[in-house]
Amino acid sequence: MKVSPIICQWYVASLLCPVRVAAEKAIIHHYMDDVLVCAPTDDVLSHALDLTINALVVAGFELQEDKVQRMPPWRYLGLEIGKRTIVPQKLEIKAKIQTLADVHQLCGALNWVRPWLGLTTEDLAPLFNLLKGGEELSSPRELTPEAKEALEKVQHLMSTRQAHRCDPDLPFKFIIMGKLPHLHGVIFQWRNNIKKDQGREDPLLIIEWVFLSHQRSKRMTRPQELVAELIRKARVRIRELAGCDFECIHIPIGLRSGQITKAMLEHLLQENEALQFALDSFTGQISIHRPAHKIFNQDAKFTLNLKDVRSRKPLEALTVFTDASGKSHKSVMTWKDPQTQQWEADVAEVEDHLRLLSWLLSSGLSKGSPNPSI
Repeated sequence: MKVSPIICQWYVASLLCPVRVAAEKAIIHHYMDDVLVCAPTDDVLSHALDLTINALVVAGFELQEDKVQRMPPWRYLGLEIGKRTIVPQKLEIKAKIQTLADVHQLCGALNWVRPWLGLTTEDLAPLFNLLKGGEELSSPRELTPEAKEALEKVQHLMSTRQAHRCDPDLPFKFIIMGKLPHLHGVIFQWRNNIKKDQGREDPLLIIEWVFLSHQRSKRMTRPQELVAELIRKARVRIRELAGCDFECIHIPIGLRSGQITKAMLEHLLQENEALQFALDSFTGQISIHRPAHKIFNQDAKFTLNLKDVRSRKPLEALTVFTDASGKSHKSVMTWKDPQTQQWEADVAEVEDHLRLLSWLLSSGLSKGSPNPSI
């Protein structure tokens, strides 16, 4: 089993299968020979733990008593689980970056703790930008001033933020936060019935944070589609975590012309296919408001322009077809001259997207069309 982790995982699963059947109220997770036993009561937990230990010992495993964690905090797969909270175990941040491999290792570690600490894509963008380039892993890298500032913020958040264990009596909710284009979301629970003697207790239970990919799509993406992608990812994740759906999804949108109404939101959902797919078979509530909490209020509402900038019918303008090579940085465009009705072409070497767009627009205007469709 030392040679094959897959065989080890399969073998331990076969040993724990009868235990799971006998202690059906308990939840037993395992990775290799690292086993976590959870139960709703101490009696059920004690029974399930005894069955688990006995099954492993009979199979020939040697268990050291000091390795059996009976009191919190419990350490499991890099996490420190308390009675109410979950935090990653102390993560060593390697601030001395010399190669691309060091950057990969750093970003990989930060990506792993993001769901529990809420490290947003905007926070980590200066570090992710160091990954750009197709060089070898041994190619030199160094932290930019922006990356150093981002790393300091990350270290502060790692010491102040935490996730929570879920309350089985509370429903799950989801809220979308952040600023365009770096939207993110939070899976959470909300306790409405806090007693007076618990008045200072935080009603918010953060379960996990949900993020979009740092690599933005090269096609034109509307905010509605980013919202839809977040909702889709969050619904998949909550099914993995709890086997259920959200009771409520909060989409606190602002408009350039003022506050959005529920009727306007319903119209938006009817008109946008991405949102329709993301909310397929969703039976919960959709709210345009956010719960009163400092974490939700620290981000301004993202502004949504309901007017579509794309035309639903072809424009009466010059149509230019383009293609480009990222390797050679060469771009080509071809168009049909409106006067001669002959096909023309032009090639240029452009290194970034802004210069490419400028070249396309200036070239299109010079071809005799005051309103080129590119």
